[in-house]
Amino acid sequence: MASVTLSRWGVRGMSKVHPMRFALLATVAGTAMLTAGAAFAADDSIVTQRSETQVAQAAPAAAAPAAGDGLLEEIIVSGFRQSLQASIEQKRNATQIVEVITAEDIGKLPDNSIAESIARLPGLAAQRIDGRAQSISLRGLGPDFTTTLLNGREQVTTGNNRSVEFDQYPAEISSGVAVYKTSQSNVIGQGLAGTVDLKTIRPLDYKDRVLSVSARTEYVTNGKLNSDSDEYGYRFSGTYIDRFANDTMGISLGVSHLMQPTQIKSARFWGDGNYPGSGTQAEPWIIGGGEFRANSQTLKRTGVVATWQWEASDNFTSTADFYYSKFDDVQYQRGVELPLFWSAATLATAGRTQEDGLITAGSFSGVKGVGRSDIRTTKADLYSAGWNGVYTKDAWTVTGDVGYSSADRKSSRFEAYFGTGRGAAGAGATDTVGFTSAPNDFGWQLTKRLNYADPNLMLLTDPGGWSGGSIGTLDQNGYLNTPTIDDELWSARLDVKREIESNAFSAITAGVNYTDRQKNYTQPEWYVVTTVNVQNPTAQRSIAVPASSVLKPTDLSWIGLGDTLAFDPRDLLANGTYSLVKCPRNNCVNDLAYQINEKVWTGFAKVDLDAMLGQVKLTGNVGAQYVHTDQSSTGPAIASNGTFRIRTEGAKYYNFLPSANLIFTMPNEDHKIRLAASRQMARARPDQLSALSTFSFNPAFANNTSIDFSPWSAGGDGNGNPKLKPWVADAVDATYEFYFADAGYFALNTYYKWLKTYIYNERQIMDFTGFDSGTVTPRLFQGYSNLPANGNGGDIYGFELALSLPFEIISERLDGFGLTSSFGYTKTSIQPNPNDPVQPIPGFSKYTSQATFYYDKDGFQARISANHRSKFLAEVTGFGQSRALRMGKGETIYDAQVSYEFQEGSSLEGLTLMVQGYNLSNEPFIAYGRGDTRLVERFEDYGSRYLLGASYKF
Repeated sequence: MASVTLSRWGVRGMSKVHPMRFALLATVAGTAMLTAGAAFAADDSIVTQRSETQVAQAAPAAAAPAAGDGLLEEIIVSGFRQSLQASIEQKRNATQIVEVITAEDIGKLPDNSIAESIARLPGLAAQRIDGRAQSISLRGLGPDFTTTLLNGREQVTTGNNRSVEFDQYPAEISSGVAVYKTSQSNVIGQGLAGTVDLKTIRPLDYKDRVLSVSARTEYVTNGKLNSDSDEYGYRFSGTYIDRFANDTMGISLGVSHLMQPTQIKSARFWGDGNYPGSGTQAEPWIIGGGEFRANSQTLKRTGVVATWQWEASDNFTSTADFYYSKFDDVQYQRGVELPLFWSAATLATAGRTQEDGLITAGSFSGVKGVGRSDIRTTKADLYSAGWNGVYTKDAWTVTGDVGYSSADRKSSRFEAYFGTGRGAAGAGATDTVGFTSAPNDFGWQLTKRLNYADPNLMLLTDPGGWSGGSIGTLDQNGYLNTPTIDDELWSARLDVKREIESNAFSAITAGVNYTDRQKNYTQPEWYVVTTVNVQNPTAQRSIAVPASSVLKPTDLSWIGLGDTLAFDPRDLLANGTYSLVKCPRNNCVNDLAYQINEKVWTGFAKVDLDAMLGQVKLTGNVGAQYVHTDQSSTGPAIASNGTFRIRTEGAKYYNFLPSANLIFTMPNEDHKIRLAASRQMARARPDQLSALSTFSFNPAFANNTSIDFSPWSAGGDGNGNPKLKPWVADAVDATYEFYFADAGYFALNTYYKWLKTYIYNERQIMDFTGFDSGTVTPRLFQGYSNLPANGNGGDIYGFELALSLPFEIISERLDGFGLTSSFGYTKTSIQPNPNDPVQPIPGFSKYTSQATFYYDKDGFQARISANHRSKFLAEVTGFGQSRALRMGKGETIYDAQVSYEFQEGSSLEGLTLMVQGYNLSNEPFIAYGRGDTRLVERFEDYGSRYLLGASYKF
């Protein structure tokens, strides 16, 4: 049993704990109790007493308290309290403002996933994607502004951009996480909002051999929404740690595998602006249409981590580590799309109701529904490897580090359509659809007359007439795109550190780092057509789904639509029912491919401070980075007629990034004040940097010389600007920290960031030299484009309150009980879309809060947590797997865990039994439009998730 030796500290005068429902109340009330308790303490020396235990990253056994200290009573704790104590100790001793998570035991972070653990930290929030906490916002800034490291090294991503998808990293094989909120000059690859550093085990931190295994089964409450899916999953993991060669060599190996089902009831409402109208009595808003699906997802992920450490001598230590994650995700998405106002359907006058500028109930006749039986797949492999060597001689330390990280992702979205007949020919029966507003019940509840599960009525066809003649006389019976991402990064680093004896400084460090990154993106696209119509293009028949491919119907009764037809389109492609036709549209040419290259040199220097200002001790550091970037992108410039040429463009630039972290430790060492100031930057998203561009040339203006009447123009969704420079901000932080007991602290963090630039889509002059103008030679080679540009910035500022309160300081009878809580407030003047001044920054929540009540004693653990974030602009998947932004409603997620570890002396010593529950209140993800929560644009019901399992440590 991993353990930590703690001290017991008591405060007189407090015997009552007031109930607190929200994190702000919990933090403020807890702080008030703490303050009152301290005021009643008879001797201030007791208040300042604490254990001098220093807890290592992985929390190996710590030394006992010094002999003869009569105020210390030795007790042993493990589990969540150990994790909390270790995290607080690291935060206390850190040289920058940081939040820390450490593993409770080998292979066990405090939560089910890394993202869930991170989201419980002050000032952080997670966005759920497909029901899993996946992307992180920090201090109001979305994932584009936060970078992720693994053991201090920059990492590539499996996503389209730079933000890490945290579900790629198994929690079971991580030893901890550090979130740096301020910059420090020797940290490479820092973000503008902050930096997340994932930690893996270092075997020489452990004195004894460790072998640990765990297994859990899980269940999702939405059941099997599709017959060929799962409602039960499993996960298992194992960790081995050992020392060799007279304890000079250590190895660790961790393996994790999971099969995780997710069942999602999804309603999405669409149309131009989603809700036409102006919201007045004369022009009320009305539902435009929507797509309603039962999504069944099965995620399989395998993670492997290995570390080798060797203390070759008293002067030299070598460490090599390797990380691998294999990700296989399959999601069936089945349902129906119903075009209502945005179609030829007729809104009935009878039965219509209207409230506060919204038609809340009514019906449409003549509705031509589009049945969907889609499948989405993602396969990804993530590799990371590195070597680090440290040589120490007298006052000198030389550190060398090399690293490699790569990611390969292959995705597909296979859409298959069915309906009563061809939309272009006006064939087939139509439906009458009733609607009633239900903002908290999928947005709307519907009624219908047709049976969308009848295989004799629902045929393979193009009910929406979506081909539009783009593939000749062929109908579009579906759509397939297969985005592919290859991301590769090499890094090398050399540091030299010199310890010095001075009344003001303790060490000087200087070094250089080089990274070379290349990210490739392609998106091939095809139309899906029926083979019989390819063979006879003029016939264009609607055909039945082969009986052997028809599955049990999918149930959409939760929104009033009953059953719908279900089949796997991959089977129809394999048996020849379907054929593929390459997408001929101009924006499909060259598969929307682009490549990003970045070569970055970083020189840095840091001076560590150690001085006395009267009775106040000053520590911390000052330093700077000098960063040279050489970036370029290669991609197609596509003309409106479909012709294209490959172009390569880029930019070279420098950034000077000074930083300072000042720590003032009061004469009472439990009180610290931290001040930090720095210049920070975050590189633009790769899709913003891409050379991909669509343009048009109008030969009628070929002889014009005025830029306002130029024959050239470019821009639109998906266009990039390879000359973009990073977001840059100047930041200041001020923090007060008070540490008490052994797992208690209170912190008030304040921060202010002034973004000197922000990236907007902006009208600008572009050079079209070399672009295809056909047979005409224009007099002017410049024109306007609407592309990403470095525009004006703005400020973002706020504060965070954090409290960890062990209840034993209130009463010894409450030993084992405790509370951790935080509250964050953020405000900003940044307008990311100048054309829509009310649109916030992606990922921005004005308020975030969390509270965890726990009990941990004698092997028994129980805790319940609540995480809240206010409304935020969410990044979701749009048409063709493109990026889309939607205003997400505020949400509160409740989780709970209970476990028991058999204690020393038991025949089952080493065994832990556990049960966990996530999203206990079944909080949905809701996005809405026009600032009115009745105008639901997306409603996703993920259900609750329960896990039951055991772990055993030999």
